[in-house]
Order: sequence, then structure tokens, then C-alpha cells
Amino acid sequence: MSDEITFEDFAKVDVRVGRIVAVEDFPEARRPAWKLRIDFGPEIGEKRSSAQITNYSRSELEGRLVLAVVNFPPRQIGPVRSEVLTLGTYSGETVLLVDPGPEARPGDRLG
Repeated sequence: MSDEITFEDFAKVDVRVGRIVAVEDFPEARRPAWKLRIDFGPEIGEKRSSAQITNYSRSELEGRLVLAVVNFPPRQIGPVRSEVLTLGTYSGETVLLVDPGPEARPGDRLG
């Protein structure tokens, strides 16, 4: 188990629903990954992410709803500036995306 945090610590993390609108190859990545463009609705707009989720095909990802942390500072991952952290769980070496449910809308906040 990780170190205990307060509710106030958790409340600082802005997790939003986004819709993957584009999936691009990322051949420069050290570990297999996709480059994603994710739409978080009118308040936040589109953001980019690099995600090691190659167990999903491009067609499985495009149009899919995901959860992502939108208030971390951007990270440079090779030639890609990753602006959000797409959330998933680990099952061994496989990353499984967190599913917000079909009724969720881009921009909805986890809370």
C-alpha cells in the first residue's frame, strides 16, 4: 500500500473524462506506445498523451472514453510533449484503461 494522503491531497488531482479522437504511431518510443489526442470538452479542449497501451488496437481506441489527469505539468517523452496522464490499471505488463462508463461526457470530473 502507498503512503496515506489526505482528502485535500486527492482533491488537487483533476481527473476528467476525455474521448480519444486520434491515435498515431509512436515508433520513437523506448517501449511500445501510442500517441493520443484526447478531447476533454469545451472547457479544456484537446490534449496530447503518450500511452503504453498497445494491447489496444487503433480502432479500439478511437472514439473511446477514458479518464486522465489533466493538471500535471507536461512531460517530454522523446519527441512528444505529453500533456495529460491517461489512467489505467496494471495486470502484469498489460495496461487496462479505466472505463468511465457510456453515460459519461468529455469534461466530466471524477469526484
